[in-house]
This record gives sequence, structure tokens and C-alpha cells, in this order.
Amino acid sequence: MRELLHYLASALVDFPEDVRVEEEVTDEGVVLRLSVRREDIGKVIGKQGRTARAIRNLVHAAAVLRQQRVSVQFIDS
Repeated sequence: MRELLHYLASALVDFPEDVRVEEEVTDEGVVLRLSVRREDIGKVIGKQGRTARAIRNLVHAAAVLRQQRVSVQFIDS
């Protein structure tokens, strides 16, 4: 899931070298924290959060195939 999120975010931003994905395993599943430059945060969130919702849906769908629970958080650095 981590690689998928990194790939999706890198394709959207102007500075793909600054895309970072941190992974934390909890009792409820995996939490992925996506960190991008402040200038790029709008590109991964999109208008009214549509791009962020689409990213979450893609990662969630891939996680379901592997019978995992994954949540995605967006962080600007």
C-alpha cells in the first residue's frame, strides 16, 4: 500500500522527490501518512477534497484485495 500511495502522489505533485510516506501499524490496521511540500498539498487534496477522496478509495480498494485495513492521512511539511 505504501508504494501505491507514493506512486500516486508522485504523479500529482511538482516536487516528487519530496513525497514521503510513513507507515504505522495499529490494532485497527495500517495508517499511512503522506507528506508533501506545502506548495503541493493542494494538488493531492484537490478541489473540495475530490483528489484526496480518490486516492483514499484506490488505496482502500487495494487493501481490501489483501484483506487489510488502511487509512490515509495527508500532512504538509
